[in-house]
Amino acid sequence: MELLENIPLAPLTTIRIGGPGRYFVEAKEIGELQEAVAFACSRDLPLFVLGGGSNLLVADAGWPGLILKIAIAGIDQQAAHDENGNVVFDVGAGESWDRFVSRSVMDGCAGVECLSGIPGSVGGTPVQNVGAYGQEVSETIVSVQVLDLRDGQVRELCREACGFSYRASIFNTSERGRFIVLRVRYALMPGGKPRISYADLKRHFAGRETVPNLAETREAVRHIRALKGMLIVAGDADCLSAGSFFKNPVLSLTQHGDLRQRAEARGLAVPSYPALETHKKVSAAWLVEHSGFTKGYGMGHAGISSKHALAIVNRGGATAAEVLALKEQIQLRVEEIWGVHLEPEPVMVGF
Repeated sequence: MELLENIPLAPLTTIRIGGPGRYFVEAKEIGELQEAVAFACSRDLPLFVLGGGSNLLVADAGWPGLILKIAIAGIDQQAAHDENGNVVFDVGAGESWDRFVSRSVMDGCAGVECLSGIPGSVGGTPVQNVGAYGQEVSETIVSVQVLDLRDGQVRELCREACGFSYRASIFNTSERGRFIVLRVRYALMPGGKPRISYADLKRHFAGRETVPNLAETREAVRHIRALKGMLIVAGDADCLSAGSFFKNPVLSLTQHGDLRQRAEARGLAVPSYPALETHKKVSAAWLVEHSGFTKGYGMGHAGISSKHALAIVNRGGATAAEVLALKEQIQLRVEEIWGVHLEPEPVMVGF
């Protein structure tokens, strides 16, 4: 284990904001990780596990404890198919998520192609139950290997034990802080067709007579994400963000009815999508834009992406305090006008 001190954390995040970490360890194998955890326990230091830094906002004061960056690598494909004919990939938590998606598409395996271009590491995907363009990782996850910080044991949690729901799992709700993700196993369908169910993808391929293949679907998703500033591109100011800053609200039918009435009074129609049998998922971006926060809106050094209303960006020299002030202003306005509370999506560290 190589222990570093007072490491700047802003360069390790996609929004490029945040103070230093008191101690820092990059763990490439389980032994190093366990040693780092033992060090933090021996000194009673708060521990934060860092992945790709893409869904993260670090406080200006930084982190007073140990930052543990997970760098466990490897994409291993099992030789035999599972009972459903799927190919199982065993992937290290420190692997680039998009690198794994690229590998699966090149191998002709369907199931995560619509999740192309999402920044960050594999270890973060079960935590947030990452999803986009009609797919969620919980649909393909077989199991998650974790280090249980309660007793120091390495465990294998099956999909059901992870408690997946919309952008949530036990890892960021009921058991937050208990487990560190080490590896994730995904079951993908060899020779499967891509999922073209999302409106943006349907529009992209409109008028096409043949069914797009996995590679074409992947490139389409990356293209759509780039248009929204949701693909990390060097030199693009809209990429200095933590991704979508708010979750799409999931409303009860009563709440949705109230929202619809408010919209109709303004001559507007709310775009919404089925979520559960008794709930509706509503576009957070629509709520933000129709509350006066248009694309390109600025407040000090923080602002909203010129390409996507859900992304709060660092316009240059922004502080975490400025980002939080803009976040709270948006939440307050949306609640006042639409009666809906927006939940932030990024992990907040050091606040």
